[in-house]
Amino acid sequence: MTQTYRYQLGTKTYQFADLAELMAKATPARSGDSLAGVMAETAEQRAVAQLLLAEVPLKNFLNEALVPYEDDEVTRLIIDEHDVDAFEPISHMTIGDFRNWLLSDKASSDMLNQIRAGVTPEMAAAVSKIMRNQDLILVAQKCRVVSAFRNTIGLPKRLSTRLQPNHPTDDVNG
Repeated sequence: MTQTYRYQLGTKTYQFADLAELMAKATPARSGDSLAGVMAETAEQRAVAQLLLAEVPLKNFLNEALVPYEDDEVTRLIIDEHDVDAFEPISHMTIGDFRNWLLSDKASSDMLNQIRAGVTPEMAAAVSKIMRNQDLILVAQKCRVVSAFRNTIGLPKRLSTRLQPNHPTDDVNG
């Protein structure tokens, strides 16, 4: 079930056909989106889309797939593997509420780990569209992802990087 998203700003009414269009228009300007014809036409339209997106309940992302369930294996996997119990603590929130919660002290590393399986990629993308870079950095600091093989990457208070050749055959000289 899709719904139309509408916002009145002064005498102008902005209307977005569905959640996919709303998400596209709320995205910061990028040349690829412009070439694809999905970018907001004006900064005002983008700001309105972000305002509307902040009011969308997280549950909408489970009920209104951006790519139809029947047409896409990845969408089916996301929906079929969604953890309802992990989603419960945040299920009542809108995207804006979720942003505020992520920035609060309630969203600790442990809590983020608990809800991880309940947050779909679309929910994460939506909340990132209404966050400033500083917000994203603050939330990223709470995420703990440590990997170890020949060395350890992801430890707190450490800058880590993995150097990889950017060459079709992974040739260091390339």
